[in-house]
This record gives sequence, C-alpha cells and structure tokens, in this order.
Amino acid sequence: MSADPNVAEQQRRYREFLDLMPLTISLAGLPSSDGKYYTEEQMETRLFALRHAYKLARQFAREQISR
Repeated sequence: MSADPNVAEQQRRYREFLDLMPLTISLAGLPSSDGKYYTEEQMETRLFALRHAYKLARQFAREQISR
C-alpha cells in the first residue's frame, strides 16, 4: 500500500517550511510583540515582511544545497 503522492508532497513542504522558520524570522527582523496587540494594518505589514523573508530563506537554502 503506497502513500498518496499529494500527501507526501504536502508533508515535505510543511517540513521545509518549519525548517526554514528560524531563518525566516531572523531575516524579517521583526521585534516580538511583548504582550501588546497589533492593529490589523500592523499585522498585515508584519505578514508581508515574513512572506518576503521566507522567499529569501528558501532561495538561500536552495542555492546552498545546489553547490
């Protein structure tokens, strides 16, 4: 009985996401909330920074692996 290839791919991508999360957060350079709440606009701005940091972290990891 073989596993569904879609499920295996989704699990692989999730592991990749989790592995890159520390680098992503570091690259984004966002301060922690320290217990304060953010407005919706502030959260969207932080999310924008995280998305772009994740893309860069993923690109960096792939470049390093391909060497």
